[in-house]
Amino acid sequence: MRDPGKEADPVGSVLALQSRGDIKMAGEWLDGAGRARRQELVARAMALGAAFPEDWAEMEGRRLLKLAMARADGAQVRTNPIPRDESFVCVACGRDVPKGGRRPRDHCPHCLHSVHVDVVPGDRAADCAGLLVPVAIVASGKGAMIEYRCARCGAARRNRVLDDLAVPDDPAALRGLAR
Repeated sequence: MRDPGKEADPVGSVLALQSRGDIKMAGEWLDGAGRARRQELVARAMALGAAFPEDWAEMEGRRLLKLAMARADGAQVRTNPIPRDESFVCVACGRDVPKGGRRPRDHCPHCLHSVHVDVVPGDRAADCAGLLVPVAIVASGKGAMIEYRCARCGAARRNRVLDDLAVPDDPAALRGLAR
């Protein structure tokens, strides 16, 4: 990132930043840029619909930028949730599915079906809850993956083939899917 103070429109260039590193550097610049630049940033961001608390003048530059860019709430969303390993009853075949153990179990090892419950793997934040139907086996850098299509919303998902757990994925079901 170049020095925002040397830009023709420093506040505009700061509002267009994308990376966390650039926002951090711009926040440091804003901390030293003076009250007039901070007021200009707040005025332009408010014109675009951003809201600020009354104590915005005392805020750290990086936090002020995140508010101006409407990224403050997004910064609180976890993108790497803690994996949940839970036993469950498969909604497709009705069989009991034990915990995975070493890796969380995210699909039935017998029929390979799953349920659309995640936005980010492990977060359980999807509202769909549709049946994820296995449609193919694909290779990836993580090993073999089962490709799914949600029967309710049509979303595509992938889950890793779990062949190294106490109850591995059924080889016959995997072979049938690979054909």
